[in-house]
Amino acid sequence: MPVRNDFAPGEFCWVDLNSHELKSAVAWYGELFGWSHQVMETPGGGPPYAFFQKGDSVVGGVGEMTDEMKSMGIPPMWNSYISTSDCTATEAKVQELGGTVTVPTMEVPGHGKLAFFLDPEGASFAAWQNTNPEAPGMMVTDPGSLSWNELMTRDSSKAQEFYGKLAGWEFAPMPMGDIDYTIVKNGGKDAAGMMPMDGPQFEGIPAHWLVYFAVADCDEIANKAQQSGGRVNVPPTDIPIGKFAVLADPQGAVFAVVTVTNPDC
Repeated sequence: MPVRNDFAPGEFCWVDLNSHELKSAVAWYGELFGWSHQVMETPGGGPPYAFFQKGDSVVGGVGEMTDEMKSMGIPPMWNSYISTSDCTATEAKVQELGGTVTVPTMEVPGHGKLAFFLDPEGASFAAWQNTNPEAPGMMVTDPGSLSWNELMTRDSSKAQEFYGKLAGWEFAPMPMGDIDYTIVKNGGKDAAGMMPMDGPQFEGIPAHWLVYFAVADCDEIANKAQQSGGRVNVPPTDIPIGKFAVLADPQGAVFAVVTVTNPDC
């Protein structure tokens, strides 16, 4: 199992779920992906938070929203975190480039610093500065763990300008039929993707970062999600690297799954 704690600045290094109710969330994802969970102590009696685990390896986190967040109508969602060497400097850069700070830089004692932002189109993302070199790391790419992060955007040019200046990313076109897909490069390595939200199927859907989890059988997972109270937003669909589907959990948090059969495509 590839477990990493060496994420370079500009790489996606963590994902977690903001849920309305943690207990039912961990039960549902545990059944879907075979995840267990470990409840963490939250400083100052804050809302509950847990690590999702696959075997002995951490694959992400899940927190329960405060009553205030729920009353504001904030929907359950998966969050994507970009690694940074200086969270405070990243926060300042986001503001300089026209983004919005939704959660200013805060310290997670013994772990690191984080902040939450909206890009100029309103897509939410987070920054994470690891201050604990002995942290256990996160499993990636294996079934049941993070595989990919993808920005769903209506203005790819504007997004590339913002994230290019913020994270130093470069961008490479990767046409997929009629879709003008874009690969995000960080230090010359594939780091994420950008997908244009063109067409009536995206009406009413805001720009967002979509989290992909690797699975052994996309069809099986999509069927399992639907039968257990989730929703299939995009049914299992063939793509050059394999097959993907976009799902939602029973609380409404959207995520994707992908089965990679042709990694060199």
